[in-house]
Amino acid sequence: MNYAEEMLTSLEQGDLDNAAKHFKRVKNLGTDEEKFTLAENLYHLGFLEETKELLELLLGSYPGEGELIVTLAEVLVEMDDEEGALELLSEMGEGDPDYPRALLLQADLYQMQGLFEVSEQKLLQAKKILPSEPVIDFALGELYLEIGKFLEAIRSYENVLKAQKTNVGGVDVHQRMGEALSAGGDFEQALHHYEKALDEHLEINTLFGYAFTAYQAGYYTKAIEKLESVKALDPDYNSLYLLLSKAYEHEEELEKSLETVREGITHDEFNKELLFHGGKISLKLGLEEDAEKFMRESLALDQGYMEAALTLNKLFLRQERYEDILEIIKLMESEGEEDPQLHWDAAAAYEKTEDYKEALKQYRLAYTFFKEHPEFLQEYGYFLIEEGKRGEAREVFNELVKKDPTNEEWAMMIERLEE
Repeated sequence: MNYAEEMLTSLEQGDLDNAAKHFKRVKNLGTDEEKFTLAENLYHLGFLEETKELLELLLGSYPGEGELIVTLAEVLVEMDDEEGALELLSEMGEGDPDYPRALLLQADLYQMQGLFEVSEQKLLQAKKILPSEPVIDFALGELYLEIGKFLEAIRSYENVLKAQKTNVGGVDVHQRMGEALSAGGDFEQALHHYEKALDEHLEINTLFGYAFTAYQAGYYTKAIEKLESVKALDPDYNSLYLLLSKAYEHEEELEKSLETVREGITHDEFNKELLFHGGKISLKLGLEEDAEKFMRESLALDQGYMEAALTLNKLFLRQERYEDILEIIKLMESEGEEDPQLHWDAAAAYEKTEDYKEALKQYRLAYTFFKEHPEFLQEYGYFLIEEGKRGEAREVFNELVKKDPTNEEWAMMIERLEE
């Protein structure tokens, strides 16, 4: 038994002191083959510092050896020394048999740093050297998928599948194809690839991707079926609840939709979108108290959540709760949030609370955005009449008649204002 084998045996037995002694003997007395074999074994066992020492020793004897450079670079990446890895890889000669492997590692490192163009250049350079290597096509697919170039990603994954490779580095290529096709809007083909991936291996992210794509394609029953399967596998898969609730909503199963929201909140109580959706479903079911509670909870999580604020205001307008409307508007103002609808809501609320000066100010602010909106113009016009601003009111009703010359009420109002 040589020193390398003795070290590995000591490691298996948990005898770290003896392992350290044998490691020193390999470094000082072992053959290059023993050093390299031990380095490979130690790398797989997670002894990165020792692996690095051995590879650096070997590089001293074989400077410029591509396999050693790339392996050492991989070790440096594992040790979070990306810059050191890139510097080492830059020493590789283009004629080295391991140069494509070096390019792949460089591309991965540049992609991690967000330097996507440089990463692409490295991969295309590798593909030029090895045009039919599926690992390179897969790496290109991964890059293009990340940066949103879905057509290029699909072409790259297709090349991998043409090479009869359905799994690269533990990643299912059909799953990636499904993701790229779904993101590109080709839902039917995406579902086909998701099905192939699930036939190979039942994996929860793939199952969710299938459900999400089915939902986008309008196959809500199928989406529900797959999302319920996701929930059965992992009830803490929080992303499923909002999508499942929406799918039930599309199927007009509102009670189940609301039940799903309530269940989801027990797993993810800080999900403002889920709470907001619960509020909308409650409104559809006529559960106004529940709706308000959901909306207020979503606003508590994000005080600038405009969609929740506007929906609450709509509810309060119907309930004639004008002070509550003004409270919501002041909250949005304190958060620096703006929306034209807030001016319209404020105008209506101030009018009803008899603060006519502020109501007029808000109507005028809203007019800039809603001057093409007949409902707003009519409301504004009648307010102006009440305030004795007949000239302004006449202009507003003239705008309304231009939009609908057949409306007798508006035409008669103009006649009265011209008297």
